[in-house]
Amino acid sequence: MAAETNSQAPKIGVLALQGAFLEHIKLFEKIGVNAIEIRKADQLGEIDALVIPGGESTSMGLIAERWGLVDPLRGWVHSGKPTWGTCAGMIMLADRAEGQKLGGQTLIGGLDVLVSRNHFGRQVDSFETDMLVEDLGTEPFRAIFIRAPAILEIGDSVTVLAQVETHQGETVIAAVKQGPILATAFHPELTNDARWHQYFSDSVNEIKLAKV
Repeated sequence: MAAETNSQAPKIGVLALQGAFLEHIKLFEKIGVNAIEIRKADQLGEIDALVIPGGESTSMGLIAERWGLVDPLRGWVHSGKPTWGTCAGMIMLADRAEGQKLGGQTLIGGLDVLVSRNHFGRQVDSFETDMLVEDLGTEPFRAIFIRAPAILEIGDSVTVLAQVETHQGETVIAAVKQGPILATAFHPELTNDARWHQYFSDSVNEIKLAKV
């Protein structure tokens, strides 16, 4: 059962072009945050923050182009609005990406990182792992990686929130923040643990209060 919506909570939009957008909405509802599906550019004016969900980043980019959303999304992110990208969403927010399909793909940009698509391998290489994240408290977060990207390089303004070890023993960055932008390589929306959603919601509220 969803929690009663908090009237003081931010209104969060979840880009609903492709991928796990409904799962994000359910977790926001669980913590009493109003979340809506975003498919049109004019809906961006109705929300305080935006989530770009996990899915298939190339397909998501193509749909965004077809629906005339690429420039409005770039405008949203580059104007400093709170945005969270998970897995494919993280790829789309990256300024630079390697391992792209032939012909490249649409990137919204705004996050000063280099990401590696499908860094952990194919679908059969998907995995779960316990991850300690200082900003979420002392209880480990069970992170789900599905054809996940990884962050290989970060800019000076980017803060690392979490790292993970690959099957080859390589430690890579799995979660970062840069000002109002949050990015996670894994899928918090596919768990019952709403701490990342609470973390993002709280950060949006802090930004709103700072502007008052």
